[in-house]
Amino acid sequence: MRRFFRGLLVAAAVCGGATAAQADITLFSEDFDTDNSANWTTNDPGVTDIQADYFYDYSAIGVGAAPGGATTTGLKMTANNVNGVFGGFSVSPTGQSFTGSYRVSFNLWQNYVGPVGPGGSGTTQLSTFGVGTSGTAGIYPGTWSESAGFAVTLDGGSASDFRAYASSAQASFVEGDAAVYRAAGARNGSDAYYAGFGGEAAPAAQVGLFAGQTGTTDAGEIGFAWRNVTIDVNDVAQTAIWAIDGLEIAEINLATEALGGQNIFFGHSDSNGAISSDPNASLLNVTLIDNIRVTAVPEPSALGLGLIGGVVGMFRRRRR
Repeated sequence: MRRFFRGLLVAAAVCGGATAAQADITLFSEDFDTDNSANWTTNDPGVTDIQADYFYDYSAIGVGAAPGGATTTGLKMTANNVNGVFGGFSVSPTGQSFTGSYRVSFNLWQNYVGPVGPGGSGTTQLSTFGVGTSGTAGIYPGTWSESAGFAVTLDGGSASDFRAYASSAQASFVEGDAAVYRAAGARNGSDAYYAGFGGEAAPAAQVGLFAGQTGTTDAGEIGFAWRNVTIDVNDVAQTAIWAIDGLEIAEINLATEALGGQNIFFGHSDSNGAISSDPNASLLNVTLIDNIRVTAVPEPSALGLGLIGGVVGMFRRRRR
């Protein structure tokens, strides 16, 4: 019986491994190593000034290549550097549609006008990203629509640095607090849950170009480092879970949302109407995105589920 039990465990592990291997099916990828601007749609609501550069060489502000990247080109986004009107925008890969269970992963670099830590002029802006959009609507906090997504401040300067947004509560990122946020409702970077982030300095090359970029990020800030961001969409559970460097931040219940489509988006927004007085704001108050990948996550096979169920059943019978 013991050998049989071990055999079931091995078989279940093999099937589980096969399912995991199947998960690495790439549905979409973009590394921005070539100018693919024509394959992207910039959705500008026309509220304030915006910039989206799909072939930006971020070494121009002293940032090194993202992990695994072959070049220092990526997507750069910034907004409200001129008009002084609260607003933002989003971009989507043109014509894409993702169904079933899948993972969106990408590298995120957040940068802002120094001094690093307290932040300089007009630095409390937001990087945004999400799923469930038509790909043709301009999405930003305050007028959030047709999607489920997330946002994080550049400088940790808000009472709510980590935010979940949904079409059902477009004007609010509270959305149930503890039921949505893994930190029991805490959304400020000063909460102990986010203490693993922080202590990052601007790259030496950036300090050489911009003398005011001194200091280090406060605890809970994710800026001035390449972060691996993931959004896991589970088609069965109808959830979207956001994580940064493996730390789960928030979960949105997709079953309650009126989504506009099946595309993904990335964006940038100001958090208020004020603009930076720093002449380098459009260079330094930016969101950088690189190495986007969308991969399919198939459901476990019937054989794998059956074997796992057999192992559980055998274990229960042996305990009686």
